[in-house]
Amino acid sequence: MQIKGAQVKVISGNLGVLPMDSRVDELSGSLNPGEAKAEPIKNLPVKFLIHVSTIAANGKVNEVTLREAIQNSLRVAGELNLNSIAFPALGCQEGGFSYLASAKILAQEVLRYLRENTTCLKEIVFCLENQEVFDVFNKGLLGYLEHFTRELQGGPFVTVDAIIELKSENEDAIVIIERSNPPFGFALPGGFVDYGESLEDAAIREAREETNMEITSLKQFHTYSDPHRDPRFHTIGTVFIAQAKGKPRAGDDAANLKVVKISQVKELQFAFDHQRIIGDYLSFKKGIDPFKSGQ
Repeated sequence: MQIKGAQVKVISGNLGVLPMDSRVDELSGSLNPGEAKAEPIKNLPVKFLIHVSTIAANGKVNEVTLREAIQNSLRVAGELNLNSIAFPALGCQEGGFSYLASAKILAQEVLRYLRENTTCLKEIVFCLENQEVFDVFNKGLLGYLEHFTRELQGGPFVTVDAIIELKSENEDAIVIIERSNPPFGFALPGGFVDYGESLEDAAIREAREETNMEITSLKQFHTYSDPHRDPRFHTIGTVFIAQAKGKPRAGDDAANLKVVKISQVKELQFAFDHQRIIGDYLSFKKGIDPFKSGQ
């Protein structure tokens, strides 16, 4: 598929014999976590090997180091004015990262790089030798890019989240989900607004899909628009305070679900800017206006 003048492909084959300007190669030990470094090559089908480290300080791959490795690989290729770059399934061999998660993070970072930079890159290839891995990337990576570039109309992307208020052991509580897709971590139930859908309808739909609950009332809380609130790309999110009926249960779009007491919510780590959102909500519940200074 074509994105801003660059052809993005997923192919099955031997990455080592692919004729490209550059090839990304995982090299742990001699590089800092997330670092990328180019090495000119003479006797291979590629002009440069771009060595990257996806391994964090604890010896494992995490989402942050993987994103940094991809970002730095693309940056190095851009600085060298290269026309093509080939990637393997980064983070999945030595680091044990899942192929689908790797595919989606690669898709997110490539999309962000092409949208935010002027580049000489005309071809970005993901080359997988194993047929099963190829199938995962072909669907997970290209399908993801198709969804965001065509169905969501190119962005900035509009999102909604719901702070669903409940009671737990006679204490005030809210419903949170554990994300099954990158960025990983806990989050408020929510997601992207479909074309032709209202914010309210999107919040109701996402709550149903992720918590199996039916929203009974919605009150708009605040809209968050910091361009860096989402590590994937620019999103503008409207947050609702909601009540709902039904038994909370993780849906297809959530890996797990928790009903967390207000007194315990600060102990958790959240994806996106949801830590700040919940902090604003807690201030609001105490009668303090968290937006008084124009945040």
